[in-house]
Amino acid sequence: MNFNSQIQSKNQHIVLPELEANNYQLFIKREDQIHPLVSGNKFRKLKYNLKEALDQKKTTLLTFGGAFSNHILATAIAGKSTGFKTIGIIRGDELGVDLEKTFASNSTLRNASKHGMQFDFVSRETYRNKTSIEFTEILQKKYGDFYCIPEGGTNSLAVKGCEEILTKEDSQFDYICSCVGTGGTISGIINNAKNHQKVLGFPVLKGDFLENEILKYAKKQENWELNNDYHFGGYGKYSDELIHFINRFKSQTDIPLDPIYTGKMMFGVLDMINKKRFPNGSKILIIHSGGIQGIAGFNHRLKSKFSDLKIL
Repeated sequence: MNFNSQIQSKNQHIVLPELEANNYQLFIKREDQIHPLVSGNKFRKLKYNLKEALDQKKTTLLTFGGAFSNHILATAIAGKSTGFKTIGIIRGDELGVDLEKTFASNSTLRNASKHGMQFDFVSRETYRNKTSIEFTEILQKKYGDFYCIPEGGTNSLAVKGCEEILTKEDSQFDYICSCVGTGGTISGIINNAKNHQKVLGFPVLKGDFLENEILKYAKKQENWELNNDYHFGGYGKYSDELIHFINRFKSQTDIPLDPIYTGKMMFGVLDMINKKRFPNGSKILIIHSGGIQGIAGFNHRLKSKFSDLKIL
């Protein structure tokens, strides 16, 4: 895996009846095809952080995440491929009681472990204070010198990587749509969008704090807005309607979506189209940020709840 390369993902045309009726042109940028496991925004966010870690002559990467974090898995794989030891601080100390049981039900952590990541399972209370000076000092005493990557991977170097998502050819689009988790991906898109383009963000978390997070990194303030109508109750929340939509979209387009990020965004974009929230004739580009590897874990969660639902 070459993190020094300039990768351009293809734009795939989406053909659906509701688009033709209103003369819309909808394309999806297949960032999910960059790498089967370190795909989309995870590759972009890690690119310059890995370079910085190498420049600082660090040998260990330490980062944070939940039990089903795509970022945790991406860091483990990227770290191994570039020669770093990796440590994941995982929310939920109960997960560390029986690792065999945890790995059996959690493909994300199982695969991260296979790629050499060492785990430190901490309580939710401790995790909430993960950025405190006190906890940082504890980690430094325990693990020595390391390069720290924030939860979700977002920092200024991550935003720099995400500024490379849009290409010159993408200047033809009127709207750029991105799901929003920690705000890093959309910040990079905002910074590289053309003056005539509007960037629409679809938060997957409930709350009004994301705008302030984006303002930390976005160099423009007038070309973007967030639509908070499609988070389905918050991070990791879903409905039967969302699962059925994801499966129907896959059958229509052969494009997989995940239920945490891209599924919610695509649901929102098509709902806005049906409600004529875009001007007639708009050219819309959707950023597929990856996350497909998390579907197996999500389906396991559904099965454990004795649900008949499944993402195909």
